[in-house]
Amino acid sequence: MTSERTYHHGDLRRALLTAALDVVAAEGPDALSLRDLARRAGVSHAAPAHHFKDRAGLLTAVAAEGYALFADALADAPDLRERGVAYVRFATRHPAHFQVMFRPELYRADDPALLTAKARATETLRAGISTLPDAAHGEDPRLTGIAAWSLAHGFATLLLTGNLADALEGRAPEDAFRALAGLVFAPGAAEGP
Repeated sequence: MTSERTYHHGDLRRALLTAALDVVAAEGPDALSLRDLARRAGVSHAAPAHHFKDRAGLLTAVAAEGYALFADALADAPDLRERGVAYVRFATRHPAHFQVMFRPELYRADDPALLTAKARATETLRAGISTLPDAAHGEDPRLTGIAAWSLAHGFATLLLTGNLADALEGRAPEDAFRALAGLVFAPGAAEGP
């Protein structure tokens, strides 16, 4: 729980974001309320409005921060498969950000900071397609990108919701994802029957 002391040190914005991430991770984004966050931060119920106009403003900041962290997490991955591993790793290390980022109905999708962070993350993901052998690109690299995104996002979502525990049979999620990506993006896999 964030203390009032944090606020008095001038970091109410961060305290509110941290409290919001705690709530989202534990209860989901629908459980979030500014009044509850103010209570957790030890400030008046009106204090959050100085940093976030409303709940959507707070969730916009969470999403923007998430996309910036996400882009950073993907930046050092040398190829598409490792970008997928970084995607899964990000989701497990930042589950609250992950939950908010992909639910645009929760935030202001036209926010400039959000758009900048999202564009950077998207470009980093798309750059991974160029690391594939020509045979794995298929005829439409954009569809290859959608397939890669679907695989990484679907795997991360299933992992976070506990739906892969039995299927992984004790295997590390990152190793399982690498194996799956190898099956889908092996040379010739995009050619079909």
